[in-house]
Amino acid sequence: MARFSRGMGQMTLESLVSRHGFTQGLTDEQVARVAALATEVQFAEDALILEEGQLSEYLYLLLSGSVAVELRTSQFTVCVQALGASQAFGWSALLDHQDTFFQVRARESVHALRLQGRELKQLCRSDGQLGTELLLRTLRLVAGRVKATEERFAEMCGVRLQAAAD
Repeated sequence: MARFSRGMGQMTLESLVSRHGFTQGLTDEQVARVAALATEVQFAEDALILEEGQLSEYLYLLLSGSVAVELRTSQFTVCVQALGASQAFGWSALLDHQDTFFQVRARESVHALRLQGRELKQLCRSDGQLGTELLLRTLRLVAGRVKATEERFAEMCGVRLQAAAD
């Protein structure tokens, strides 16, 4: 079992996965299956992690640091949402042949777990219970991104949104 010491003490990949907000509450066996797909990665401040329009390949689980989820056009770039430790991004990697919708940039030094989308999709298909749970959690990521986008554009247009009961 691999152990990592950079900024997280002596923790195994399984321990890092089990404590993450996206995977918290999964069974030990499910955590082990997800951890087997995880690779530890780091990004320097201002590094472009995901580029809008590129083929989406990875789901990222943030362990430390923060990122900006940005909507980019040829004229401007808008920060739609800031994400920190225990949050996730890269959900489009679970879709077949899907381009990345948003670009993601490190706001500071970032430590994360990277899950290969193709392998994660295979895991979801081979283990229906785990697949259902991961896809429901992924839908929460998508809903959060849509809500953050709506709030940001409403703010830019000077529109006040009422709190919705979900």
